Amino acid sequence: MVETTRSTEEKVLLVGCKLTEMQEERFSYSMEELAALTKTAGGVVFSTVIQNRHSLDRATYIGKGKIEEIVSLVEEEEIDIVIFNDELSTSQVRNLTALIPARIIDRTQLILDIFSRRAKSREGKLQVELAQLNYLLPRLSGQGHSLSRLGGGIGTRGPGETQLETDRRHIRRRMDEIKEQLKTIVQHRALYRERRKENRAFQIALVGYTNAGKSTIHNRLTLADALEEDQLFATLDPLTRRLKLPSGFQALLTDTVGFIQDLPTTLVAAFRSTLEEVREADFLLHVVDASNEDYYNHEETVMTLLDQLDVKDVPMLTVYNKRDVMIAQFVPTEGKKSILVSALLQEDLQKLLLRIEEELKPNFRYFEAKIHASNGKLLSECQTGTIIEKRLWMEEDESYMIKGYASPQSATFKQLQQFQG
Repeated sequence: MVETTRSTEEKVLLVGCKLTEMQEERFSYSMEELAALTKTAGGVVFSTVIQNRHSLDRATYIGKGKIEEIVSLVEEEEIDIVIFNDELSTSQVRNLTALIPARIIDRTQLILDIFSRRAKSREGKLQVELAQLNYLLPRLSGQGHSLSRLGGGIGTRGPGETQLETDRRHIRRRMDEIKEQLKTIVQHRALYRERRKENRAFQIALVGYTNAGKSTIHNRLTLADALEEDQLFATLDPLTRRLKLPSGFQALLTDTVGFIQDLPTTLVAAFRSTLEEVREADFLLHVVDASNEDYYNHEETVMTLLDQLDVKDVPMLTVYNKRDVMIAQFVPTEGKKSILVSALLQEDLQKLLLRIEEELKPNFRYFEAKIHASNGKLLSECQTGTIIEKRLWMEEDESYMIKGYASPQSATFKQLQQFQG
């Protein structure tokens, strides 16, 4: 089966192998996602070749007939890159490279390439380089020659051709250096988190499938400037900004890297410290794209990865985003606390803020405190550090009677204990 579109730009051929036990719908979404990843990496999908098989060919991933079909397409249409929708083994890359006159990369290498382009911080760049070297090390014998004669492009960004052509000892040495540098960065990040804990800053983390709209929500709620693009993996480095709820309560809202099906294990391991922002959160906002036909699988993928991160007990609100363009068959998952919004509509964002506040209350403690007007510092801390429901001025003793909710771990709540009315 071959689908073809015309393009005068750099051409990419996608190759997928549908195994008998795989659902047609899931395979179709996986191929669509591969096309979206290719677009994000800067390529243009010219053709898609799909083969149905009982099992993958151990030597070449697909059968000889399909390889001949691909070779003909590559030669006739001058295809630059052939991208396979699975992680290829070292021998498969070597064999395919020998048979097909185009650059051969797999899904994992494509994702690593996007991460390489998107990473902005020093930590992000180091994490990506480590993941790339970890992936490429066992494949050097299969790709060294092809890399030396190809002048860059999708799948070759990051460590660089010269570095990849040096011996394995040099690469292992570089990996050790990166791990040491990351260790220092992770320690600094941990110290920063500890300071935030000491200051009792309540932490909310945005999680979700890539391109679900997390950065847009983060920007609109905090007036930050995180990258907003209709592309996969627009955000890689965690960004934390102050969030103000309608009552005046202030929390820290962190935007995190998007999740994806079949995320390379090397990438999960490399970005562990980045994902630790999720583990440290007091509350999670799980953003789901209600306009995507595969939204349910996206939701399940994120929940599976959250389980692996051991954050099952963190309170969570599911935010179904893009209601203005949601699919007709969308149905919220039963048994979950959820809200349907469009991050582009201000009234929806206001509803979301109010809902977050309501969801926090059951995890907070109710308090009633009588505070004298002269205690301005505590009154100010109540305004930003608690969810105030009522504040009454008591003229006879020049005090405020404040009723509301506060995190039992917060310094403000502990101070309020002595003012309980």
